[in-house]
Amino acid sequence: MSTISQARSIGLPLMNIVRFKGAPILHQLYLEEQLLRTSSENWCVINDGTNIPTIVMGISGKPSELLEVRSVLQDQVPVVRRFSGGGTVIVDHGTLFVTFICNKNAVPGVQPYPQPIMSWSSTLYNEVFQGIGHFHLRENDYVFGNRKFGGNAQSITKNRWVHHTSFLWDYEARNMAYLKLPMRTPKYRLVSLWFDLTRMVRLFGSGTVQTIGFILS
Repeated sequence: MSTISQARSIGLPLMNIVRFKGAPILHQLYLEEQLLRTSSENWCVINDGTNIPTIVMGISGKPSELLEVRSVLQDQVPVVRRFSGGGTVIVDHGTLFVTFICNKNAVPGVQPYPQPIMSWSSTLYNEVFQGIGHFHLRENDYVFGNRKFGGNAQSITKNRWVHHTSFLWDYEARNMAYLKLPMRTPKYRLVSLWFDLTRMVRLFGSGTVQTIGFILS
């Protein structure tokens, strides 16, 4: 199957692909906002990890409610605010970032609103993870069973939208202590610890990063 046919079969519009390895998350976010606001083409940005552990907050996040501010300041952990909504995460070399930046009519049948875009993305990743674990979308998270492994954020303008995901390829459990329990927590995660996450590397070994990159490109 050709690359074009493969993309169309899983609902992907034709896209320009940008790949990084270890790019600072702040630089990635700068690029994504520029592509959203100044380009008229569709883009997929893939970044395999960011070298400096960094806390990323949504556009309306309040540090006093979401961060253990004293610990963050004491340990000099960088904090950035992205241009999209969504929750607060700490990212590092074990985070795999995938972002779609599209024109509003790029994906047939998908309206430029949060839930249709989220639903489309889950259909796409269902193809990526087919036969591997019990993948599904729960509220705004990607999960295997009840364990979160990917968080999402979006920004929607008049003519374009961005949907970016932080996949937990691996993570340092101690870094989660910099984050507070969000006041608005998905219901399915209230039955367990808020950091009940799963490391993709434990489930799939070293091939998943390459698999995601191959299918999306």
